[in-house]
Amino acid sequence: MGDRLAVVTGTSAGIGEAVARALLGEGWTVVGLSRRTSSVEHSAYRHLQVDLGDLDRLKAVGEGTLAPLLRKAAWRRIGLVNNAAVAGGSTPVAELDPLHVAWVLAVNSIAPVFLMGLVSGRAAPGVPLRIVNVSSGAAVRGLAGMIEYCSSKAALRLASMCVAEEMQSAERPGGPRPDAAIVSYAPGVVDTPMQEAARSPGRLWNQLFVDMHAQGQLQPPELPAAEIARWLSSETAEPFAERRFGEP
Repeated sequence: MGDRLAVVTGTSAGIGEAVARALLGEGWTVVGLSRRTSSVEHSAYRHLQVDLGDLDRLKAVGEGTLAPLLRKAAWRRIGLVNNAAVAGGSTPVAELDPLHVAWVLAVNSIAPVFLMGLVSGRAAPGVPLRIVNVSSGAAVRGLAGMIEYCSSKAALRLASMCVAEEMQSAERPGGPRPDAAIVSYAPGVVDTPMQEAARSPGRLWNQLFVDMHAQGQLQPPELPAAEIARWLSSETAEPFAERRFGEP
């Protein structure tokens, strides 16, 4: 097992699975979280099956399993990739179920904020932290039928900025963490199960996704995963940055 630890959410498929495989190939120890099982099999991989929308369960797993692991003095670098997300139901606002809205917000924004707090609070002082919050064009653009997704991604984008400010603050309990860096990363249009669901027949407001698929605009998850893996290994990084796929 390597001396670099990465916690990656959504490792059952798509970008999360590709990130886990890329990091394992580079010698990282990886803990993956998702509500489904993962096909990743490696001696340095541990899978925790948890629905990130179940906040009680997430808190228990975080404090009971992740926190002791994060505290280990052996790590020379810790990474967090908040990748897991749900798209919502392409539902008109007049028909939204508030409980479903709450679940989407929990998965897409509340769980990542909790995990950022867990990693930054439990990692030993002086250990470089690299946090990637997977964002989207939907974080800065309103789309019909995607209220849940757009709002949750916008919340995570701003939360990233807030956490970066806190890490640099002299008033932070325990002192600032100048070794911490956060990137809000938009991977572009990626061929994932979420995209497949978005263009499924009978779904409202799905023509955009149907057209992107028909025009061959979707890219394999391994491409953004490689960029994420490189950034996690970066020696120097800004406290907060926004990146899009293909940018240096």
